[in-house]
Amino acid sequence: MASSSHRLHNADRVGFAASFLCAIHCALWPWLLALAPAFGLEFSGWVDVDQAFVVFATLLGVSTLSLGWRRHRAFRAWALLLPGLALVWAGSFGPLHDHDLLHAAVMTAGGGLLALAHLLNLRLTHLAAAAEPVAAAG
Repeated sequence: MASSSHRLHNADRVGFAASFLCAIHCALWPWLLALAPAFGLEFSGWVDVDQAFVVFATLLGVSTLSLGWRRHRAFRAWALLLPGLALVWAGSFGPLHDHDLLHAAVMTAGGGLLALAHLLNLRLTHLAAAAEPVAAAG
């Protein structure tokens, strides 16, 4: 059980880091796109990468929060994950997908919520694991 808990903690850490980096990426990307021509840079094909990341973030978030819920039985992390997923899906696959400032704001907010969901799930899982020996002794 300890290795399962360790893998869950690692998955949540990866989810937190990836979601946090996604939020930073989404906040900075419009500025990079605006400045790129001044440096002779051109970007193409990055839309598919963003969409692939949203699918990956969804699979990682749902799986880690499901496993975490089995340990701590709290839905608080889901209250952050679901709106976060709704935002990133709307930003990547919906009408906001034209990559303007509203798209960046929606994706940044969604990525931030995903990161907070992973962080909360990690803390709830840690608290539940710490309480297990007390519950078993009592």
